[in-house]
Amino acid sequence: MTVDARYRKLPPGPRAPLPVQTLLYGNFRHVLMPILRRRYGDIIHLRLYPERDVIQLANVEDIKQVFGGPAKVFHAGEGNQVLKPVMGERSVLLTDEDVHHRARRLLVPAFSGSALRGYRDMITELTEREVRRWPAGRVFPAAERMRVLTLEIILRVVFGVTEGPRLDELRRRLVRMVDIGVLDIFGWHNERLRRHGRWRRAHENQLAVDELIRAEIAGRRRAVDLADRSDVLSRLLSVTVEHDPLTDDELRDQLVTLLLAGHETTATALAWSFHELSRDPVTSGAATRAADEGDEKYLEAVVKEALRLRPVVPEVARKLTEETEIGGFRLPAGFVVMPSIVMVHADSRHYPDPSRFRPERFLAGGPEPGAWFPFGGGVRRCLGAGFSLLEATTVLREVLSRYRLCPERARPERPRPRNITVVPGRGARISVTPRR
Repeated sequence: MTVDARYRKLPPGPRAPLPVQTLLYGNFRHVLMPILRRRYGDIIHLRLYPERDVIQLANVEDIKQVFGGPAKVFHAGEGNQVLKPVMGERSVLLTDEDVHHRARRLLVPAFSGSALRGYRDMITELTEREVRRWPAGRVFPAAERMRVLTLEIILRVVFGVTEGPRLDELRRRLVRMVDIGVLDIFGWHNERLRRHGRWRRAHENQLAVDELIRAEIAGRRRAVDLADRSDVLSRLLSVTVEHDPLTDDELRDQLVTLLLAGHETTATALAWSFHELSRDPVTSGAATRAADEGDEKYLEAVVKEALRLRPVVPEVARKLTEETEIGGFRLPAGFVVMPSIVMVHADSRHYPDPSRFRPERFLAGGPEPGAWFPFGGGVRRCLGAGFSLLEATTVLREVLSRYRLCPERARPERPRPRNITVVPGRGARISVTPRR
C-alpha cells in the first residue's frame, strides 16, 4: 500500500449503525472508549448524532497538534454545536475566530487574577453558610449539595445580587435545565420531539429561563450605578468593543453559558473529590492537614486528581474546516476531532497505576505536558479554569476543616451520564462527622 493510499483511508472504528453508536457512546462512553481503544488504537472513527463523523484521539502528540493548530482550521465552536440549542449561537463556547475573540475579550476581565482574588471571600461565605446545614451522622448526596452551592456562587458572580422572586424562579428552572439524561439531548436537535412529553417540558422550561434572563438584563440596563458594580452582567453592559455594544441576544447567550457551564462541572468535580476522599483515610488525612495548614497546593492537587481519575467532561471537540493530516490519516473537512480526556487520563503511560486516587501526582512538577486537560487546551482553554480551581479548593478547605468524611458504603459509585457530564451514579453519598 502506498503512503497516499494509506492516508486516504479513514481511521478504524466500530461498524454499528449511527443510532446504536450514539446511544452506547452517550450512556456508556466511560466504559466503551477504553474497550474501543484496546481494539482500534489511539485514533478511532465513530458515527454519532448530531456530529456524524467523529474522530476520538488518545495520543498526546496528536492532541497537541489539535490544541496548537490554527484556530481557523480547528473550530471549537462548530465542534460544540451539540450545545447550540441551549447555550445559543452567540455563546463563547459556540463561536469561532473573530466572533469568538470578541466574546472572550469581553469575558476575560471577570476571570482575571485580580477578579479571582475578589471572589475568594464570597465563595468562603457561601460555603460556610452551606456546610453549617449539613446533617451530621446522616447520609446525604454530596453532588446535590454541591450543585446548590456552586449555582449560588455563579449566580453571585454573574448577577451580583441574588435575592428576589425572579432569581428564585431562575434557580429552580436552571436546576431543571441541567437535570437531564442522554435521551433529552435528542430533543435539542429535533423540533418534532420538542412537541411531546419530556422534550416539550424541557423546551418550555428553557423558554422560561430565557424570559427571566432577558428581564434581568432589561432591569440592569436601567441601573444608574453600573460602573460601581463588579458582577459579570454589569461589566458587560459597561463596556463596548469598538463602540459595538452587546445586544440582548448576545448577553443572553453569554449569561446562560456562564450559569450552566460555571456551576455544573465544578459541582461534579467536588462531588467526585468527596467520593474519593471518603474512601481513602490516608489521603483524606493529608487533605485535612492541608486544610488546617492552609496548604492550597495540596487541596488543588486533590481536585486535579479527581478531575484526572473521574473526568467530568469526557472529551473536547474541534471541527475541521479543511482536510487535515492527524495520526497518519487525512481527515476530511467537516469531521469532528475529539481529544479524549477519558482515554488519556486513564493511560498508564502517563499515570502509573491510573485507577488509584493519588493527588501527589500533581505536586513536584505534575504530569507531563499535554496529559491533563479537563479544561481543554490551546487558545480555547476554558476561561473559567482558574475560577473553578479556586472555588473547588476553597470549598474543600471549608468542608475538611469542619468535618470528617465517611462513605455510605465501601464499594465505589459507578459513573453515570448527566447531560454532557459524567457524575457519581448515586450522587456521591457520604456522611460527615464534626471534628470539633
